[in-house]
Amino acid sequence: MGAWSDFWRLHHAARALAKHDALIPREYLDGLPLSLRMARRLLGTRERDDKIAPPGVRLAAALESLGPAYIKLGQVLATRPDLIGPDVARALETLQDRLPPFPTEDAKKQIEASLLKPVADLYSSLSDPVAAASIAQVHVGETTDEVSKKVAVKVLRPGIAQEFAKDLSAFAFAARMAERYSAEARRLRLRAVVDTLALSVALELDLRMEGAAASELAENTKNDRDFRVPAIDWNRTAGHVLTSEWIDGTPIRDPKDVEAAGHDPKRIAVVVVQSFLTQALRDGFFHADLHPGNLFVDGEGRLVAVDFGIMGRLDVPMRRFLAETLGGFLARDYMRVAEVHYGAGFVPPSHPIETFAQALRAVGEPIFGRTARDVSMAKLLAQLFDTTYRFDMQAQPQLILLQKTMVVVEGVARALDPDFDIWESSRPVVEKWMLEQIGPEARLKEVGDGVNALGRLARDLPQLLRNAEIISTMLADGGMRLHPDTVRQIADAQALRTRHVRIAIWIAAVALGVLAAGLL
Repeated sequence: MGAWSDFWRLHHAARALAKHDALIPREYLDGLPLSLRMARRLLGTRERDDKIAPPGVRLAAALESLGPAYIKLGQVLATRPDLIGPDVARALETLQDRLPPFPTEDAKKQIEASLLKPVADLYSSLSDPVAAASIAQVHVGETTDEVSKKVAVKVLRPGIAQEFAKDLSAFAFAARMAERYSAEARRLRLRAVVDTLALSVALELDLRMEGAAASELAENTKNDRDFRVPAIDWNRTAGHVLTSEWIDGTPIRDPKDVEAAGHDPKRIAVVVVQSFLTQALRDGFFHADLHPGNLFVDGEGRLVAVDFGIMGRLDVPMRRFLAETLGGFLARDYMRVAEVHYGAGFVPPSHPIETFAQALRAVGEPIFGRTARDVSMAKLLAQLFDTTYRFDMQAQPQLILLQKTMVVVEGVARALDPDFDIWESSRPVVEKWMLEQIGPEARLKEVGDGVNALGRLARDLPQLLRNAEIISTMLADGGMRLHPDTVRQIADAQALRTRHVRIAIWIAAVALGVLAAGLL
């Protein structure tokens, strides 16, 4: 887009933020240099309006006024209380991703251009939009199949990709400049924040990806009794249009509505929490936007989720890290928790591990001996983020999204049941997962992985010997050089294989000992 274009777009955004007193809020003026206070005046900061609104609320209003890309930026920032503070993060969680709908005729043109068929060949009827957000809007349709089906038809806004590209370019420019001149910006990984936003937007702008996410979640949860995912109509899905089963269920916004439909709100609260934890811990793939508007109860009492534009993943090492951390907290072994963090490289070694363990104790000890109603997950996470800040821990996007979703899920459950015990409801899922991750079953799997590694070693031995001969020839001819990318890839691969190779070597040593004993 060009640096000047990025600069002017950022200038426009700065003026909009200033008008809402969200660029350099008045609450933070004390101690600021005179130049910044003058800049605040020159940008036209609103002095009289919104005086009772806190900074986070004013920021949310400003971002909504700036359009879709800024709304998405606010949603990403809501997952970074370490960056903007817990109060502002909570305010940004209320961002309204709603825009006026665009004409149905424009939606039909999008459908025909994407699916390469007339709308009449695809749907016998297509309603006006029933919901509209910054990226897409939803229509109700009837298919032209022999047995007609009621479907939800999601259509992208025309020109939305181009608009996002311009704003994302400006965001990237701002992040680069900030990290160039600020060590704190580098610690907070502002470019990574923008990269996360760009990836999220890229996925949301291709509705096939949302369909694939729904399909994967459906496959993972197909045997779960109390949770299901709407079926995707792949014959009517492409880059700019997504067609899925229409859900005639009861929204869970109001427990009275849930009860009137013949369901127990307290049971549904448990299902919400346990479904989320099962997805995250068992499968490593979870719905990360589980607000009440995306959750329904069907006629059979099953929880149904919709809108799969925001999904989270936890790889196996991260799930093991969580298991070790949770196990340490439950055992009140804070030094073990600290060791896990240092072993993962999350805390710089410049901080004494004993001091970090002490900080973890300050977070964990107040929980024990208190009732579930007295322990807020949101407050607990705020303390953990404060600890993160004080010990220069780099943000882990996987964990941040998990934690943010956990807070939302807790709120949904307690809206359904004010006496909801999130800890007790979580226990069956968490205990099973911990047993699988760090219990005897996990240790046996490690041994099995070691055996497999030994088998691969035996299988690859002839090729390894040939490679050794080639390498020796290269060394004799004056040495060999590796490209830096190759060196980095080798290091990454070695880090992942070290544990399994170590186990394989141990098994090999035992086997050789047995063989030697038999030959004596």
